[in-house]
Amino acid sequence: MARQIAIVEDEPAIRANYADALRRLGFEVQTFASRPDAQSAFAGRLPDLVLIDIGLGDEPEGGFELCRALRQLSPTLPIIFLTARDSDFDVISGLRLGADDYLTKDVSLPHLTARINTLFRRIDALRRPQGAEAMLNQGELAIAPERMRVSWKGQDVPLTVTEFWMVHTMARNPGHVKTRDQLMRDAQVVVDDATITSHIKRIRKKFIAVDPSFDEIDTIHGVGYRWKT
Repeated sequence: MARQIAIVEDEPAIRANYADALRRLGFEVQTFASRPDAQSAFAGRLPDLVLIDIGLGDEPEGGFELCRALRQLSPTLPIIFLTARDSDFDVISGLRLGADDYLTKDVSLPHLTARINTLFRRIDALRRPQGAEAMLNQGELAIAPERMRVSWKGQDVPLTVTEFWMVHTMARNPGHVKTRDQLMRDAQVVVDDATITSHIKRIRKKFIAVDPSFDEIDTIHGVGYRWKT
C-alpha cells in the first residue's frame, strides 16, 4: 500500500508541483491550502507524513500552529517544514515544536525524497521490537541508528535528520576530524560551508540544552569537526 503524504502549502503552483513530483515517485498525495482545512482533515485520519509551509494564507505562523497540533495527535508522525524562511530563529522554532526536519524550498527533489524515505525507515524501525538494533555508545552519548534517536546522559536530544547523521558520523570515529565534505556526504546534503557551520551550532545548542557543560565537539579551523575521545 502506497504511503500517504500531505502537503500544506498556500501557493497553488508550488503545491501542484510538489504533489505531481511525489505522485510520480509512487506516493499518494493530499494537498491543503490552509491550516484549518488541513487540521479538519487530520482530525479524521492522519497521513503517513506531512510537508508544511510556515506562512499559510493570512496566518504568517500557521505552519507552526499546525505542527504543534499534529504533535499533540501523534508523537511519531513524520513532519517536515518545507518553506522559504531560512533564519536560525525559524529553524529552531520549528524543531522545538517537534518537526523532524526543516528544508528550504530550493531543496532538490532527490534531497527531499531522501529525507522522506529516511523518515519512513525510522518509522518502520520504531515499529520493530525494542532491542532489535545495534546501539552506538560513546561515553554519555547513545545513538540508536535505525530509530534515529540520540541521547546524552540518558536524555533524548531532538535532532533533525541532517543533524542526526552529522552526529553519527563524528561519534562513530571519535578523535578523527570529519571534513565538511564528509559530513555532507553522510548527511546526504549539498550545502555551503556556512550552512554546515550553522548545523553544528544548532547541534551544540541542543546538547547544551540537555547538559550546560556539554563540550564534546571540537572545531578544527579550516578543516572540519571532531567528536572528542
